[in-house]
Amino acid sequence: EENGHQNKKLKSDADEEDAEDQNKKLPKRKIVLLMAYSGKGYHGMQRNVGSSQFKTIEDDLVSALVQSGCIPENHGEDMKKMSFQRCARTDKGVSAAGQIVSLKVWLIDDILKKINNHLPSHIRILGLKRVTGGFNSKNKCDARTYSYMLPTFAFAHKDHDVQEELYRLDRETLERVNQLLACYKGTHNFHNFTSQKGPRDPSAKRYIMEMYCGEPFVRENVEFAVIQVKGQSFMMHQIRKMIGLVIAIVKGYAAESIMERSWGEEKVDVPKAPGLGLVLEKVHFEKYNRRFGNDGLHEPLEWTEEEEKIAVFKEQYIYPTIINTEREEKSMANWLKTLPIHDFNSSAVEMQTNNKNSK
Repeated sequence: EENGHQNKKLKSDADEEDAEDQNKKLPKRKIVLLMAYSGKGYHGMQRNVGSSQFKTIEDDLVSALVQSGCIPENHGEDMKKMSFQRCARTDKGVSAAGQIVSLKVWLIDDILKKINNHLPSHIRILGLKRVTGGFNSKNKCDARTYSYMLPTFAFAHKDHDVQEELYRLDRETLERVNQLLACYKGTHNFHNFTSQKGPRDPSAKRYIMEMYCGEPFVRENVEFAVIQVKGQSFMMHQIRKMIGLVIAIVKGYAAESIMERSWGEEKVDVPKAPGLGLVLEKVHFEKYNRRFGNDGLHEPLEWTEEEEKIAVFKEQYIYPTIINTEREEKSMANWLKTLPIHDFNSSAVEMQTNNKNSK
């Protein structure tokens, strides 16, 4: 028995080597993969080579690409060899329903099925398209749409005693939330909405196309709502801080005037909402599609055929994770308790002076 088992093992190793030799005869092609994943338990999308204690989505993806035989093993160590590029770098705990990565692969048979066989069920490749040789998913992306799912009790005024499961968002409060979210539209200096960017850093200016909160709905006895935001590109923590500031205003901790102040040069204390509810919904390639989408050689980067698969994945993996984690860990409820600690009235300079005086 033992020998039989040994022989099987050697046979499978030989099969893998044969498969790789076979693949080497295939031409390498530039493709994009449409990815969906639940980000809970991961330290974001981007791989940290040499730092194995922080697991990322790309660690699992690259491992699956190697095991399925569509990239050589040594490419797993150096992703530049396969011209790998992610469209968006999602932060720790953030999920995606429509992430795009571009890379060069051997176009093996049943490629999607084979990659998915080596991925955990909460990471799926939902689609694949051939693209131009020089395509780079990060640089060619015109805009990104994110959603943020949150329990509506986050918008309850601080002076009202609220029972979380019983709270329901009224029409007036939803309208106020949407008025505030609409203020973000256009180009603003978002240096206060990220870390390590000064007010005069040109890259802190970002263009927001739309931002709104949809109709609330009830799941597991708790009412939730989803905020959608579409922008050219976003900086680290920017969306969470944009939402955090609106919550602080609606709850009555900060005056509405803080929004205008936050786009000015002074340092403003902007709270950062939890990462749990944030989902990369969709990435947009309008310019690329206009130029190459109908050239007869390449398909437009649109995923209408995959929409149903995306919706099913969200219902199975993303929404239940957000809802259950919220119920178990109370990330939003606990974060709301930190809002009174923020100083929304004074600038950072005044805060430093006050601290010195109090010492």
